Amino acid sequence: MVFHMKTTLNIDDTVMQRLREEAARRGTTMSQLVEAGLRRVLAGDPEEASPGRRLPALPRWRSGGARVDLADRDALYEVMEGR
Repeated sequence: MVFHMKTTLNIDDTVMQRLREEAARRGTTMSQLVEAGLRRVLAGDPEEASPGRRLPALPRWRSGGARVDLADRDALYEVMEGR
């Protein structure tokens, strides 16, 4: 047996407009679209739930290696002073 509950949500106007457009584009109701989205979020699918939160990979550079052992204070000072 399936039960449905009516509820009231406060949704930003721009989000609501996009919801209407997406529901129309998919040929479904706004309620079905919201429920599908909530199911994804509650299922713990972070990739589908919040695509805007994924961060791009950090760039990588090859620096040519260390010029000095940072633990060697004297060697570090020599490099910094240009000796």
